[in-house]
Amino acid sequence: MRLPKYTKNFYFIFTALFLIWMLFVDANDFVTQYKLNQQRKNLEDEKAYYQDKIAEVRNEREELLSNDKLLEKFAREKYLMKKPGEDLFIVVKENE
Repeated sequence: MRLPKYTKNFYFIFTALFLIWMLFVDANDFVTQYKLNQQRKNLEDEKAYYQDKIAEVRNEREELLSNDKLLEKFAREKYLMKKPGEDLFIVVKENE
C-alpha cells in the first residue's frame, strides 16, 4: 500500500499528532468542553429561575410592608402569631 508523499512530511505528521492530542487526549478536549458548556447552560437557567423568585419575593415584601392588614394576615397564617388574649386553633386535615 502506497501512502501519498505529504504523509511522510514532518510537518504533516506533527500537525496530525497535535490535532489528535488536542481533540481527544488533552484535558480540554471536545467532550470535556461539551459537558462544561451544558453545565454552564444549566447554571444560567438556574440563575434566571432564582432571579425571578427573588423579584417575586421582593414584590411580595413590598406589598406586605405597605399594607398592615396583609402583614397581619401573613403573620397569622405563616407564623401562627396571635393577639394578646386570643386563642389559636389549628385545624389539621387527616389524609383519608
